[in-house]
Parts: sequence; C-alpha cells; structure tokens
Amino acid sequence: MAGGVIVLGAGPAGRALAHRLLTAAVPVTLVDIHPDRVWQSTFACWSDELPGWLDPAAFAARLDRVGVAGTVLEEVNRGYTVFDTPGLQRSLTLDGADIVTDRVAEVDGARVHLTSGRVLTGDVVVDCRGALPHEAPRQTAYGIVVDEAAAAPVLADHAALLMDWRGGIVDRRELPSFLYVVPLGEGEYLLEETCLAGMPALGLDELKGRLDVRLGGLPSNVRRVERVAFPLTGSAPQPWRESTFCFGAAGGFKNPTTGYSVANSLMCVDDVVAALAAGRDPMPDLWPASARAVHNLRLRGLSALLRLSPTQTIAFFEAFFAMPIEAQRSYLSRRDDLTGTMGAMTRVIRAVDMRTRAVVARGAMSTPAWAGDVGSASRLRRG
Repeated sequence: MAGGVIVLGAGPAGRALAHRLLTAAVPVTLVDIHPDRVWQSTFACWSDELPGWLDPAAFAARLDRVGVAGTVLEEVNRGYTVFDTPGLQRSLTLDGADIVTDRVAEVDGARVHLTSGRVLTGDVVVDCRGALPHEAPRQTAYGIVVDEAAAAPVLADHAALLMDWRGGIVDRRELPSFLYVVPLGEGEYLLEETCLAGMPALGLDELKGRLDVRLGGLPSNVRRVERVAFPLTGSAPQPWRESTFCFGAAGGFKNPTTGYSVANSLMCVDDVVAALAAGRDPMPDLWPASARAVHNLRLRGLSALLRLSPTQTIAFFEAFFAMPIEAQRSYLSRRDDLTGTMGAMTRVIRAVDMRTRAVVARGAMSTPAWAGDVGSASRLRRG
C-alpha cells in the first residue's frame, strides 16, 4: 500500500488494528480524542479464540475450566482467559503511528473531517469507534473487585464462575441476573451481578442490590467498583453493506447473545491487515455468505432470548452448556460456521420443554424493530 490507513478510535479493536498494521509496515494515522486514556473494563474470552501473536503480558489469568450453574454448579472444560486490561493496552504498541488527538466530524470516502477543521486523507478509513449509539437490547452489570479471601466462599473451590444463575430471580416478572466471578491477577477477583440482555435491562442500582443480597452483604474491603452498560447490537444490521469499513463492535464483531467482541476482533485483525496491505477490500474476506448468515442467526437468537421468562432463560442455558464443547464453540466463537451454529441452536431447542421451544421459535422467526435502528445511527455518526 503506497499511502496509509486512517484508523478511527483507539479502543481494543482500533489499537489492535493499528498495532498489526504497523507490524506489517503499513503507515497508520490513528484518530482519537483521548488516545492514551487507560482502559478500565474487564475483558475475557475463551482461550482458543485468541491469536498466537498476543504478548503474554496481556493476560491476567488463564484457566483450564470455568463453573456454570443453572440449578446445579458444574464445570465447562474449555480454557478461559481473563485479560490484564492495562497490560493488553500497553502490549499493543503504536510506535511509528501518526496519532491525532481530535474528534471525527464526518467521514467522506477516504477523507476524515475533524472537529478542529483539519481534514485527513488516506488510502483507506477504518471506523473502530465502538458500538453505535442506538436503542437496542443492552447488557448491564455491577461488579466489585475484592481480595482472594472475600472471593473464596463464593467460588467454592472453583477457579472462576462464568454464569451462576442460582439466586438470580428476585421476582418472576423481572429479568434474571447471574453472578460472574473471575480472577484479575495479583490476588484480586471480580464479583459481578450481570443482566445478560434486556430492553430495558436491569438498572445498576438493582444489580447492586441483588449482589448485596446474594453475598449476604457487600464486603467492607471493596477495592473498586465496575459498572457495565452497553448495547448488544453495536453495528448496522448488515455491516458488510456500510460505505465506510467498520471493524470491532461497530463492524458487527460483537456476539449479540454474549456481548463479547474483543477476542473476535483480535482473531480477525490479521485478515484485515493482509487485505489492506495488498490493496484489497477486506469485506469479502470477513463477510462471506456463511458469516452473514451466522450474524443474522445470532440477532434472531437475541430476539428469542429476550422473550424467555426467568425460569426459561435458566433452562435454556442449562441446555446450552450441557452440549458438547465443540457445539458450544461453534455457536459462541465461530462467526462463519453456519452448519455448526444451526446445529447448536437445534440441540438446545430439542433439549428444552415444549413451551420454551415455542417461545424460542417465535423469537427466532421475528424481525425485531431494534434490528433496524442501527442503520440510522450509523449515518448520524458519520455526519
């Protein structure tokens, strides 16, 4: 590539893309109003989702298995990695990048208009500014960071808890919530009450209260608090049709039934780099027909999930994690495995009762109104 790539946004997706482009000797201009702001969120993923080039300094904990509980606590024998968030940020070095501290006013093809009046021109513009603002189902969570002694009674000899739904139903007319517990390194643990998906989702005060009840009172030695609230559909419904190439959460890389996007972006970033370095459009590589179909199925899966009652939600996830690991992996991690995704969905539907099966089917067959709202938000953000 004779010129360079303009990357908008210095979050995990944007910084990873800029880092790998620089490694491939592609000139990069990175635009962000706060490019050095330290990331605060906790990121985690299944270990087999990660690319081999990541620096081990990016990891806070690597686990062989995690606990999952609907009514009974069991273990999923699949490796799970918790990032050292500041370590991940530091490892994605930007040596050689032209870093522009400014806001984007408008993107016009390969030209980026900044609020300062400056105009940048490159060969390609990649929008990595995160989830687009729009009305959509959201995930919310309230978490506390504590020491190992405070976490030990909750973990009950397990290394981590991915989902513990026990005690997460306060009122059968309300959304359920689950407990998420992971090590953060250096003797710290995150204990987080999570509303997986809701429209509206549970508020942070409600989640704090549920965590208080679950723990029999919040510990007195809480080191810090983590608050989470984000849309589960961060991109336009058909990101492969966008005029500006979007990557990361803004580009459809967020799994709408889990909220995870960081590992997906890290795993796919070199495909983008290879295409851009060769002067090709990365869209065909990232969005073949199978990936587009899986994306649509996952949106329908979220629609179905929103219709379930609290008890049906728990039964649904009990059935999901009772599947073989390979089936779980197909649905959770393989964004272009259409056969595996459909197979996993079929397994779960067959495993639940008839009433739950009917609710899931109605949700999966509907086209929710929120799935069309993102397109207008996308246009608004680009001016």
